Amino acid sequence: MTTTAAPAPTTTAPATTADRPRRRISARVRILLWLLLVMAVALASVATTTRSILLRDTDQRINNLLAQEAGEFAHFEEAGVDPETGRPFTDPARLLRVFLERQYADLDEELVGLVGRPGGTPAQIVQQREIPVALPLHRDTDARRRIFASPDSSGTLHRPSGDIRWAKVSVARYGGEPEAAFVVAFHPGREQDRADEVFRVLLAISGVALLMTIGIAWVVAGRILKPVRLVRTAAAQLTEQDLTRRIAVVGRDDVAALAETFNAMLDRLERAFGAQRQFVDDAGHELRTPITIVRGHLELMGDDPAEREETIRLVTDELDRMSRIVEDLLLLAKAERPDFVTPEPVQLAELTADVYVKARTLGDRDWRLAEVADAEAELDAQRITQAMVQLAQNAVQHTAPGQTIRIGSRAGADGIELYVADSGSGVRPQDAELIFERFRRGTARRGARGSGAGLGLSIVKAIAEGHGGRVRLRPTEGGGATFVLTLGGPRP
Repeated sequence: MTTTAAPAPTTTAPATTADRPRRRISARVRILLWLLLVMAVALASVATTTRSILLRDTDQRINNLLAQEAGEFAHFEEAGVDPETGRPFTDPARLLRVFLERQYADLDEELVGLVGRPGGTPAQIVQQREIPVALPLHRDTDARRRIFASPDSSGTLHRPSGDIRWAKVSVARYGGEPEAAFVVAFHPGREQDRADEVFRVLLAISGVALLMTIGIAWVVAGRILKPVRLVRTAAAQLTEQDLTRRIAVVGRDDVAALAETFNAMLDRLERAFGAQRQFVDDAGHELRTPITIVRGHLELMGDDPAEREETIRLVTDELDRMSRIVEDLLLLAKAERPDFVTPEPVQLAELTADVYVKARTLGDRDWRLAEVADAEAELDAQRITQAMVQLAQNAVQHTAPGQTIRIGSRAGADGIELYVADSGSGVRPQDAELIFERFRRGTARRGARGSGAGLGLSIVKAIAEGHGGRVRLRPTEGGGATFVLTLGGPRP
């Protein structure tokens, strides 16, 4: 009997927090959250500040009222007379009763006269009226005793039934009369409740205003960020095969400027991808021809030594041409780097003479050094020499032996110029810009004589632009073409 072991159960590790996709908060929500926070803090600050100001004003009014009542009693005690005798008061109880009968207290104010007793608990002399508080002072024996016994002339009495702000004026003794005091008490509870009510109303209004602001801000943020969403959608839909999408620009704000910038970027990308596709197509076409030639000759090569030698020569020639194409392509790729040129002070006269000497070996032509600029400029001498020699080689290819080719340089207010002028057939107007593109040849100047890949003038253009200048084509007097490198100004 045989047994088979059951397969071990497989377990799947739970997804960790790092493996889960992070939820993104949209810019619209972030704007609303920040606005909510700022508005909430601002409105709460306004409500709190308003409550503090109301409470401060209440305290100030109570202090003034207490000081006023205490001052009036002190003045009456000093200058008042008993209406029955016409003489100064000698009885503190009589003094307090006469004064209180002439006063009218505010709604939350108590005016109380206290006379001391042998047991230490003061007796109430006069209380004008009842006030709407839970426990007024004239009914609170403990509170009267504490105020009467206090050495201070004013203060705040804290009670479970409500605080009392008070001021006291002690009445001087007359002979053996018991000690007395005039007390003005204020119950601030209603005033404080009024300030708290204002605070609550402000909070409620702030809440409503906050909700309205959030609703309006949600709509406004959506309208403002709509171009941003369009940018994101357009970017998500872009592919190398479809770069034609653009964003409608509305308004003149920063978001509209973003849309314009994005559209301009798409234009550059479309041109760059187009140029890249054209470049790849042209490069493939140019390299395909020598490869086909090499393969064909190798396949047809026989055993005859002379035939083999001729085949090897042709193959080597085509390989050299492919090598030149690759080198030119690498040079054009380097032209995109910031260190493509390394300028340094160069004497133009010496540079022009060197170019003239090197160009004379390119072909049997009537070479002439037309003029030289007696100035110094910041240039990359090797790159400029490479460009000028390329222009000279181009002139040789499109002139016959004995025809004139002039090389020269000049300095002016607008910059310096180095040129190569030939007396060949010239360039047709429709080819003036075409010939500077990669793998392109002019119809009139490119024929059986031209054996290059169409990269020479592109290299010249890249070198000129690397120096912050340009290359231009001008007609030559008497026939021919003049290629001019226009660069920056000479050094003073």
